[in-house]
Amino acid sequence: MTARLTLDALEVLDAIDREGSFAAAAAALYRVPSAVTYTVRKLEQDLDVTLFRREGRRSVLTPAGRVLLEQGRDLLAAAERLVETTRQVGSGWESCLTIAVDSILPTAVIYPQIQAFYDLKPDIEISLYEEVLGGSWEAVIEERADLALAAPEPPANTRGLRYREIMQVEWAFVVPRRHPLIALGRPLEPADLQAYRAVVVRDSSRRLPPLTRRVFDRQAVLRVPTVQQKIDAQVQGLGVGFLPLHRIERQLRVGDLVALPLAQPTTASPLHLVWKANNKGKALGWFVERLSVAALGR
Repeated sequence: MTARLTLDALEVLDAIDREGSFAAAAAALYRVPSAVTYTVRKLEQDLDVTLFRREGRRSVLTPAGRVLLEQGRDLLAAAERLVETTRQVGSGWESCLTIAVDSILPTAVIYPQIQAFYDLKPDIEISLYEEVLGGSWEAVIEERADLALAAPEPPANTRGLRYREIMQVEWAFVVPRRHPLIALGRPLEPADLQAYRAVVVRDSSRRLPPLTRRVFDRQAVLRVPTVQQKIDAQVQGLGVGFLPLHRIERQLRVGDLVALPLAQPTTASPLHLVWKANNKGKALGWFVERLSVAALGR
């Protein structure tokens, strides 16, 4: 017959270990000492092990008892989380919310909103990770994320999705200091750029057609995983290209990067929040409303 290990028995072991004796544990659990003693003896009988030994007036766990309690505390914590999750689901609040942040924004821009959310719901788990370009849309479509922040222009098929524009991003064509293009002293034509490698951010889409922004014909390309790595690569002189102005203010100010005019100026790009239309979770709704009015990237 399989031995039964109950949460109640684990709570008794935990109380004895914390309080130091059966009598003190009984008082902490609002039980009579005989009930605590019975629970321990029954568990020892079921498992065929000794869980406690006496050291003076204290009851001390044996090695077997210590292993049982250490892993049992994980079970107790998991049970508490399960109870909380059930209550939250019953109330309409998700137990966990996953947010994909497009790398055009630094992940830290969402931290103030997360702190405000934790002030309201400290027990709900928030999971952040980074996507790039079309990967932000795909993350919601394929349910890798509940919400995408700063997704670019919509794909052709947005069925089942809701999205909202939250900001416009201004772009600059930039080169590292002392780059030969600086010496031209005039607005640049596409032909001027073909001889220089473009640094581009690789789309993180797995199924959607990948997006590539602002690469000129016959231009060599260095692909990197994130916008931050693109910034770093251009500062190091590995190539040239367009970068969002809000991400390179410091590099422009200190001269690590130089913005150059183009004969055909670039236009601003809209960024969006994206979520599933059938997702009615309260945590999702809270973040949609807060992020819709937050001064992200500004």
